[in-house]
Amino acid sequence: MKSFLVKTGLLVACMVGLFHGKATAESETEWSLNCEQYSDIKPNENPTYQHINCLLTNAAIQADIPPEVVKGIATRESYWRQFVDGKPFISKDGGIGIMQITDTTLPEEQQERLKNDILYNIETGVRILNSKASLTTLPSIKGAGRDIIENWYFPVMAYNGVVPVNSPLYQETGEINHEAYQELVFGKIEKDSFGKIEEESYRGDTILARYPFDVKDFKYDRESDKPIEFLKPEYIVQGVHETTIKLKAGDRVLTTENDVKLRKKPGSPDYKRLPINTPLLIEGTFEFDESEISQNQFVWFPAKTLDGQYSGYVSSAYIEKQVAFKAASSSYNSIKTSWAAVSGASGYEIYRSTSSTYV
Repeated sequence: MKSFLVKTGLLVACMVGLFHGKATAESETEWSLNCEQYSDIKPNENPTYQHINCLLTNAAIQADIPPEVVKGIATRESYWRQFVDGKPFISKDGGIGIMQITDTTLPEEQQERLKNDILYNIETGVRILNSKASLTTLPSIKGAGRDIIENWYFPVMAYNGVVPVNSPLYQETGEINHEAYQELVFGKIEKDSFGKIEEESYRGDTILARYPFDVKDFKYDRESDKPIEFLKPEYIVQGVHETTIKLKAGDRVLTTENDVKLRKKPGSPDYKRLPINTPLLIEGTFEFDESEISQNQFVWFPAKTLDGQYSGYVSSAYIEKQVAFKAASSSYNSIKTSWAAVSGASGYEIYRSTSSTYV
């Protein structure tokens, strides 16, 4: 729940043009049309889990934000609830709905829409997050773009408030502040977008990269609610993760752990187990779980093994895109030492980064 008030002027600006340049009166919920396979949204009733998964995913894509980030915020804020017991979910500090929008200065009409319209609530939250990403006062990862999940660390922080309680480190000891809002959100991303549910045991398998923070990077008075001043504008971060949502037919990916399941249908119990670093060919766009009540937050990509022997659906949580280098390339030998070869194909060697670094 946000610990600050979103100023009316900022929110109005977000409504006008911060949906990454695509917001117009006609297209405010254009992204939601990609979820027409689900039943109509009923008043005072939460859509099914996979319907919400579809809505959050498509709102994020429309805004050019990794869906993992938007889903992490919605999980931390409301556990994907717009309504509780048939009434709008409103927190003790006034946060409204699935994205917990807090602004008591908004006109009553907008307040009511935030309470009763889950599409409007999601879109408003995403626009606010996008406005935070445009702040030049926030640090970023050097050379990283919007597709890098870790590059949203500070915009996520700002979504809740750039205040001492959200400092990445404890000022006195330099220890990680695991209770900071953005740390909690990134923990949700690790657990839900990169985790799996199997035989009643739940575990996340991917650890998102950490910034090399130092207490000297931040200036603030921990007894005050005044914003943190960031003294280091850029960081070099190793082992970052790119969202897989933009994978398309023809892309090659690798499995990132052992026993990844290639299923006959999205979320079905029938599967073929694949070892780590198995190369797969993506055959189309992502799909959601066939079971609308499934609480998986990741998506499924149709894929097949390179020899065509096995095909099915693989979870986005356990794949990453391959990078190919020509064996005859002049840069091959210099690059080869920092990459782990996993397979070969038609004059190419396929590599998986062992320590992705943006510099």
